[in-house]
Amino acid sequence: MSDRKKNWVMDYETLADCFLAVFEEYKSDEVHVFTICKLRNDLPKLLDFLKQNIRNKEWHISFNGLAFDSQITEYIIQNHTKFLKQSGEDVAKKIYSKAQDCIQRSNAREFQEWSETKLSIKQIDIFKLNHWDNPAKSSSLKYIQYTTDWHNIQDMPIDHTESINTVEQLKTVASYCRNDVASTKFIAMVKSAKQIELRGTLTKQYGINLYSASEPRIAKELFLLFLSQRANIPAKAMKKLRTHRKSIQVRRILLPYLNFKTQEFKKMLFTFQHLIINAVNTKDAFKYSLHYRGVETKMGLGGIHGAKKGIYEEGNGMIIMTSDVVSYYPNLAIRNKWAPAHLPQKEFSELYEWFFDERRKISKKDIRNYVYKIILNATFGLSIDKHSFLYDVELGMKITINGQLSLMMLYEMLAEEVPGCIPLMQNTDGVEMLIPEQYKDLYLEICKRWEGITKLELEHDQYHKIIIPDVNNYVAIGKLKEITKEEYEEHKIENPHNIYVHENGTYKYATTKCKGRFDFNDLALHKNKSFLIIRKALFYYFVHGIEPEDYLKQNRNIFDYCAGAKAKSPWQFIETGVKNGAFYETKLQKTIRYYSSKSGSKLMKFNKADQRKHNVEKAGQQTIFNVYQEKTWAEYNVDDSFYIKKIRKEIAGLIPNLYKQQVSLF
Repeated sequence: MSDRKKNWVMDYETLADCFLAVFEEYKSDEVHVFTICKLRNDLPKLLDFLKQNIRNKEWHISFNGLAFDSQITEYIIQNHTKFLKQSGEDVAKKIYSKAQDCIQRSNAREFQEWSETKLSIKQIDIFKLNHWDNPAKSSSLKYIQYTTDWHNIQDMPIDHTESINTVEQLKTVASYCRNDVASTKFIAMVKSAKQIELRGTLTKQYGINLYSASEPRIAKELFLLFLSQRANIPAKAMKKLRTHRKSIQVRRILLPYLNFKTQEFKKMLFTFQHLIINAVNTKDAFKYSLHYRGVETKMGLGGIHGAKKGIYEEGNGMIIMTSDVVSYYPNLAIRNKWAPAHLPQKEFSELYEWFFDERRKISKKDIRNYVYKIILNATFGLSIDKHSFLYDVELGMKITINGQLSLMMLYEMLAEEVPGCIPLMQNTDGVEMLIPEQYKDLYLEICKRWEGITKLELEHDQYHKIIIPDVNNYVAIGKLKEITKEEYEEHKIENPHNIYVHENGTYKYATTKCKGRFDFNDLALHKNKSFLIIRKALFYYFVHGIEPEDYLKQNRNIFDYCAGAKAKSPWQFIETGVKNGAFYETKLQKTIRYYSSKSGSKLMKFNKADQRKHNVEKAGQQTIFNVYQEKTWAEYNVDDSFYIKKIRKEIAGLIPNLYKQQVSLF
């Protein structure tokens, strides 16, 4: 093998009496497969390969490698002398035992035997890097294969407890493993390349290995580095600091300026003034619902959300104002000089404000802008994270509770003082209001007064139209803005879904903002993209006026018609149907991809514990599409009516608001 430095995307399969390893070079198609079992023993070749990796300082790139594959690698390296004296079958059994130990440690959330710093071969873990180990983003490789439209979503075809006795079985395991490696390489090179590059730059700049770091960890590590230098406290000592509390009396942490006029909001403030939070377990730390002007607003640890269902469009003397607080949670801490109780308040506040000020000076294309954004935004989450040196639940509660109450104060001021104001939506850092155009100056004046009270800053814009099915789902269309031809072409490339108008030598565009069921463009890979065609059709109907039937004819990307599902124990997917006049029932793998078809089967979930069964989809038939097959559209036999019904149901659920103007600006 060549001594040129190479980096390897890799994956291991550990069965009861068989171990298989696949390595594919990151920048070429070079592949190495090593097998250790009773049929074949490639241990000497594998050891030579690993020695080359160490000698040339080559990296391993994997999915969940830090908690699994790297541990197996280190186990083999540390025990290679005695393993060389044993049979392939015996070595495979010992590796299998170690693999089970790694799995048990992970399930128990225990540390693995070798930390990242103790590993012989450097690692990039795509799983950790993307924070897919976070319960809120939890994703397996199979699920990411689904969300990236990978051609082959395949679970291990042979149970890990099964004995390997034939060459054909070996080929089956190798084929499966190579598919996993190829998909991991795709995720790394295509979907995570910028993230890897960013972490490489930060690692070299600050001397901290951040290659497999999630964004919260980047924030934690760099904030620690900067603060330890500013406060002249060793990072190692600061890293151990925490403030532990049993409870928090909310009255003590409320900002003195909080004040309300109406009974609904006074009752809300009274409730929070008498609230005591369990600081040991912050799950559902607080919840509150407020009904005001036909809008239900819900408050909780995750933020504040409220919306008035309907379709709203400027016209008839009405405009839609949207106002967001600039870097809301970070600025609350900065303006009020809040800090974790165990850290030096002056140095913490000065550094936090420095991050904010520096970010505003730097172009968004500059890597530091993104890094400072991560640091600023992650602080709230880290304040309630027991594993963080910023841990002080009181700081987290100060930020979120005062932030929500302050926003509600703005909400009440605008709704009560602007004649004819109709509240439409409130979220964690902003509000949307339908107001008479003649009172726009009054609206901005009230906002300015709120800024003076809170020492915070608001950014304002106007929407042409906003469609709101509920609090978690909406699409907002901005007003047309005139731009240059160069800007016009650049915007069309970056986001072709926006509205573009070119007439009489003038170039204009309007932005669109989508959330929830309307969001389809560049979705985060851990999010469910099932039946993406429905989201796209809704967007193009409300934004571009294209009828669903016409949009479906324009978009014949089979992946957009697919849904994905995963079954957790004790559930099992089952495919049922009739073939050649006989009923059949077939067990399926844990992760499936399917679409609605005119003729196919019925997909069901079966509970092996209590024998319950229910349909995966209530209506129609489904075709399993785990393995991509290129066909003509007619051959796919897609049931367009299934999708049209769902799209039409969404549209029918939105009743136009009284102020909706039928004449579009576009």
